[in-house]
Amino acid sequence: MSSDGGLNPESESFESQSRPVFYIGQHETNRPEPLTDDQYSQLLNTGFRFATAPITNKHFFERVVNVYKDYLKEREKWADPQAPTTLNNPSLPGPVVPTLTDEDTSVYPSEYISSLAVYLSPWINLCSADPHIASISRQVLNLEAAYANWCGARTIIVPGPRRDDDSRGIIQYARAIREALHAAGRANIVIHMPMYREPGLDETAETLSDILVPENGPKEDGPKEIDLFTAWDSWHTIRSICNYSMRLFVALRIPRRVPEKPLQDRWFAEPLHYLTIGKNVFQPNRAGHPSLTKHHQALINHYMRLRSIPWIILCDVGPRPEELPVVTDPMAVDFPSLAEATQALKEKRKPHVPAINAYVAYMKYLERQQPPYSAMETPALTSFQDWLQPPLQPLADNLESATYEVFEGDPVKYDQYEKAIAQAMIEWKELKKRTDDANPPYTGLIVAVAGAGRGPLVSRALRAAEATGTEIHMWAIEKNQDAFVYLTRKNKVEWGNKVNLVKTDMRGWEGPWLPGYEGRVRTGVDILITELLGSFGDNELSPECLDGIQKLLSKDGISIPHSYTAHLSPISTPRLYADISSRITSDPNAFETPWVVRLFAVDYVAQKVPGRPRFQQAWEFVHPVPVLRLDNFTRDTGSDSRVFATGGVGSISGASGTNDHNSRYCHLTFVCPNRGVIHGLAGFFEAVLYTPQTGEPRKEPIELSILPDQIDRKSKDMISWFPIFFPLKKPLQFPQDTELEVNMWRQTDDTKVWYEWLVEVYAWVGPKTRIKIGASELHSSRKVACLM
Repeated sequence: MSSDGGLNPESESFESQSRPVFYIGQHETNRPEPLTDDQYSQLLNTGFRFATAPITNKHFFERVVNVYKDYLKEREKWADPQAPTTLNNPSLPGPVVPTLTDEDTSVYPSEYISSLAVYLSPWINLCSADPHIASISRQVLNLEAAYANWCGARTIIVPGPRRDDDSRGIIQYARAIREALHAAGRANIVIHMPMYREPGLDETAETLSDILVPENGPKEDGPKEIDLFTAWDSWHTIRSICNYSMRLFVALRIPRRVPEKPLQDRWFAEPLHYLTIGKNVFQPNRAGHPSLTKHHQALINHYMRLRSIPWIILCDVGPRPEELPVVTDPMAVDFPSLAEATQALKEKRKPHVPAINAYVAYMKYLERQQPPYSAMETPALTSFQDWLQPPLQPLADNLESATYEVFEGDPVKYDQYEKAIAQAMIEWKELKKRTDDANPPYTGLIVAVAGAGRGPLVSRALRAAEATGTEIHMWAIEKNQDAFVYLTRKNKVEWGNKVNLVKTDMRGWEGPWLPGYEGRVRTGVDILITELLGSFGDNELSPECLDGIQKLLSKDGISIPHSYTAHLSPISTPRLYADISSRITSDPNAFETPWVVRLFAVDYVAQKVPGRPRFQQAWEFVHPVPVLRLDNFTRDTGSDSRVFATGGVGSISGASGTNDHNSRYCHLTFVCPNRGVIHGLAGFFEAVLYTPQTGEPRKEPIELSILPDQIDRKSKDMISWFPIFFPLKKPLQFPQDTELEVNMWRQTDDTKVWYEWLVEVYAWVGPKTRIKIGASELHSSRKVACLM
């Protein structure tokens, strides 16, 4: 059974666009004042959609500088020549920044304030080693953030740390941002971070430290090796201290040289709000117009595929405020004189409309050159990106018609099933297999669909029989009373009453009977078809269901699917971790629930190395099983007939052990060359519906797969199943060149099935020695187990 049930998760309206839309804004690094209404209108005419605005102006900056200077003068008065340690008294008051005045800002509540991206003063230094500079910076941060929030601004951009090698400063910065999230309780805080510390792309604005107390530390000259992940390290520290706030985002500065794919994927998984591109990233093309390299284009196209499409900010590409024409219209004066009005009408002056900005024109060109949306990027599917859904309980609950309808909207899955059924029917005849003996014998194949739902597999089985010229006796078993009503009508209207319908749990079905004979002769099932698979293959209890019905298979009976395997990979997914964290109050088991989710903004941290693939098989189930369930298995020993049962010995406490053969355990090792953090395990499945037995050379098996590196080869564009996510309660950080050891159990107590998982981190400290440097706790979904 498919596992992506449910309706559209959000009420977002999606534009019927064939490609993502670029929402382009403008930022001037040294803009001292927000644009006036007239300048803003002129800027929009150049092609931009929005602009950044500084919250405060030079007047406020000068006031803050004077506060510090006045403080130093006051300290000199406190100094006692007889007691030189006086100034070291920690209880002495520090400098206090007064509240804002109307002379300090040109930002006010307005109709368009929510469309502005307000930019915090770039001269503050939250990381300063001088405690007074750091204190003043925090005060400015809170004053500006609180005021912007009060005005109605919804986005506040804060310049990121200047250095990554100052751990103390990064902690100070993160603590200040956490406080700002409280000060601006309704606004989003966006940290402006570089993708990596590329030489020549550092912030140029002077900070308070540069102006007031230049820190004459040692300066390193000459080129040095660039560590690509230091900027991400700083960001990870900031968002971790802020407890993965859902209001904390990143504005990612795109470098001149695009980094390697692992770093691109790392940032792709983060909550991106803006992509910022500076003027020096562009290169002139042959005609002298600005352009970006193919690598930049590919990077932007990739990031624009996110559900929440990041906006683009072009930095320092003009026009500057003084370049925007001032429109003077005498008719716009409140009380023009008669002469002014007459002169204006005579001249019939038209407002000057500036030309489209060259950089904007190029970005709009890139927008048109993007690959169009694929079949997997429809608005409906896009809405499911990184949206958590609780797993289905197909045995305990009856599904609604709308859920069945979602399943049936995937032709790829049913095409594969139909191919498998048709191939099985053809080879049944070619291999001259026989049906169970009946008196007189029945000449057709006995085909049963167990868990028929609304009947899509029944329709496909009938089509396969017609296409292959196979005579069949069709059975459909369904426990859902409401779905059974629909099947009854469909049998009359569409199937011509060719299908035998049975309303029961498949595990309690007594098997098919042949019509037309006295006493209704029972016989076995030749082809048993089910779609009980979940996102992890076995998570919707396909093994347990088939245990209860496979005893009805004939001697040469075929199960479709024949087998299925579960696969795992550790992932970094900050968005899902933040989402689950926000649910803890209402759902205490949120971190021990295997969630069904269309994983998208994720980073698969493991790398493919020989013997250690990125996606590794956890376990496999094969059907039919040659022996029956132990609680149904009877062996004749003369006149004695007895049932084998374990009595609980060696099984889960309180269980008889009759389902122990469906328990599983795996231990997997993943290699991570780059440092990072994981938030859980991604689970996938592959299924072999049917393996052809004839043909030279032997034909490829007919399969289904949701593995990211196999789905296009085995079942391209299949949408029936989303992956499953096993979260970790606490993110697990690891250094570079480490190994992640994943332990996963499939547990059962004969009434339900659940999973348990644990991850360990090991680092090599010698050619043959490694040590354990971290581990998650043991997680268990027993409280939200799938009921048998």
